[in-house]
Amino acid sequence: MVKLILREGESIQEAVRRFRKLVERSGIKKEMRRKEYYEKPSEARRRARLRAERRAKRNRNT
Repeated sequence: MVKLILREGESIQEAVRRFRKLVERSGIKKEMRRKEYYEKPSEARRRARLRAERRAKRNRNT
């Protein structure tokens, strides 16, 4: 959960901007996009395996 405490003299636009940054950093937007549609468990495993392979390949090259 993201909590935003308004600062003294802070405008609504500044507060909204800070809130958006907090939501972005917390990963809520990313998770919402990921859960927007049902993903079969086999597709999730495949995506995780491919991500791990890319990560391993990148680590081998450095």
